Amino acid sequence: QALLVESGGGLVQPGGSLRLSCAAPKYTVDYYTIGWFRQAPGKEREGVACITSSTSSDGATYYVDSAKGRFTMSKDNVNSTVYLHMNNLKPEDTGTYYCARTKERTPVPCTRTRDFAAWGQGTQVTVSS
Repeated sequence: QALLVESGGGLVQPGGSLRLSCAAPKYTVDYYTIGWFRQAPGKEREGVACITSSTSSDGATYYVDSAKGRFTMSKDNVNSTVYLHMNNLKPEDTGTYYCARTKERTPVPCTRTRDFAAWGQGTQVTVSS
């Protein structure tokens, strides 16, 4: 299965912003829910934000409580790319960020990481002064 490819991570000071990109195979965003996940050192991977496919609740988004009001997920259907705009970053946002798509075309809760596939290699986000 073709993997998704993340980019855009980096080192940023607290309060700063980053935009992560996730390039997906053509039509992926049309048929699958795409999620952004974060894994901090020593912690399990957690769902941060998800966006539904164009064929199911077209672009409805979900955010983990810690991301609400600071992160915005969007997608470009033409280029099959998904973005995570992160504002007012905090040190606890530090981690490796991954994107993935659901294994099936049916939407699943963003918290169910086991139901996602085609994981990319991740992009590192470090929030530190």
